[in-house]
Amino acid sequence: MAAQSVFRRRGDEAVPNSLDIARDTFTWLVTGPHPVSLNGRLFPGLPDRYLPLDEVRDRLLARRCPQATRDAVWAHLVLRSRTEGATWTVAAVGVALPALTSVAATLSDRFAGDPADVHAEVLRGFLTALSTIDLRPPRIMLRLRWAAYRSGYDALAEALAGPTPVAPGFRSTPPHTPWGHPDLVLARAVADGVLTQTEAALIGATRLEEVPVADWAAAHQTGEWAVYKTRKRAELRLAAYLRDGAAETDPTDPLTDQVATAVALARPVTPTRDLPRSSLSVSVAEVGSGQKVQGRVSKTDAKSGVQGCGTHPRSARPSEVPQCA
Repeated sequence: MAAQSVFRRRGDEAVPNSLDIARDTFTWLVTGPHPVSLNGRLFPGLPDRYLPLDEVRDRLLARRCPQATRDAVWAHLVLRSRTEGATWTVAAVGVALPALTSVAATLSDRFAGDPADVHAEVLRGFLTALSTIDLRPPRIMLRLRWAAYRSGYDALAEALAGPTPVAPGFRSTPPHTPWGHPDLVLARAVADGVLTQTEAALIGATRLEEVPVADWAAAHQTGEWAVYKTRKRAELRLAAYLRDGAAETDPTDPLTDQVATAVALARPVTPTRDLPRSSLSVSVAEVGSGQKVQGRVSKTDAKSGVQGCGTHPRSARPSEVPQCA
């Protein structure tokens, strides 16, 4: 990650941004004797009465809410926003705020600069998709969320790619090799031709964002098994790319350690009997830069994934297998 990409201090005061303003505006819509509401009888799974939009939002977030109900409500909100604008656009943003807030927080979590631009781009991406999204395929909100994420991600990548000021004075230096932040690792891999944009988005979503592979496959109208195979091939290339790149990094550079802890530098081996199945073990010596990908692909295979713990490749010996805490 660029030099400016470090955790913000705990004492930093929160500054209102576009999502805060949207939340306050939405609160006004659902406050008072006549809140903006939906007729529940029009949607299967909702009570047979008028529901304020904040209650609609809470019901859509419930795990037991059927996907058909979510899609029906979101299709209604999108159409009202397109035809009436104003109030119903704010209403759609308010119902989507939990997802938009989560996206913005994830993107700006390790960004030391002002996150207001990232938050604004997340909101802009959502609003743009609101006017263009196809309402016929299912999982409308998931696709709106991905549009918001991509917009915010582009803004974050642009900010981190800029020159970093150096004290004292106002001189600038080229940005440091972006190894520390997983999002920027993926962006660098795409720029270097190691991954395609689709592969980077897949790894970022299913590994970093914890989006289920089934949801990602459905949103992209792709077979779930094909997604697992695509991800495995991409991750093996990424692991070799990170290992080779980190081996050339200055060992005195503090960001070198971040490479080992943020992204595993080699494929994991089979967990031992004493570890839970979700634990990962990685062996740096097992991944060769020219290794051919073979074998069956399994979503529970121990060799699936690059997100985990590890050590710098020059500090590990073939006979040692670092273990995740």
